[in-house]
Amino acid sequence: MSYQNIAAALSPQDIQEIKAALQKIQQKMPFLVTLSTEERRKLVKMGDKSLAFVNNSVTAAQSNREILPATFDVEELVRDYQLATVLTEVLISMQQLTEQVDDTLMAVGSEAMTSSLTVYDYVKTASKKTPGLKTVAEQLGERFKAIGRGKTTKTPVS
Repeated sequence: MSYQNIAAALSPQDIQEIKAALQKIQQKMPFLVTLSTEERRKLVKMGDKSLAFVNNSVTAAQSNREILPATFDVEELVRDYQLATVLTEVLISMQQLTEQVDDTLMAVGSEAMTSSLTVYDYVKTASKKTPGLKTVAEQLGERFKAIGRGKTTKTPVS
């Protein structure tokens, strides 16, 4: 779907249901872990190119159990490979959703900032003649103080 002005809302019930669905996903995967930066750094990584290697090693292990030490758990290797394959599929779906949420947030945030900049321009102009708006203009102007002394911009800044 191409981007156009976004006119949407999520009700409190919608938000509650979305959060519940996310919690349900987490409950379905109680084995999920959180790795520290150091733990991530130390792990041997399996990327797309390694997937075929691991698949072939699973086949080799299953077909040639006699060459492996008795302590080597072939079934655990198979489970790890199968879970890695399924989690990759889940991750791709989640990344697509995350990307859509992120893009939508960026677009709607831009819409809100653009409209807010217009409001700010009108408040600044009107504050010169309308009593009580000077404080509002100053309050809105706080957003731009770090940009430069007394300068405002039409470019949205985060």
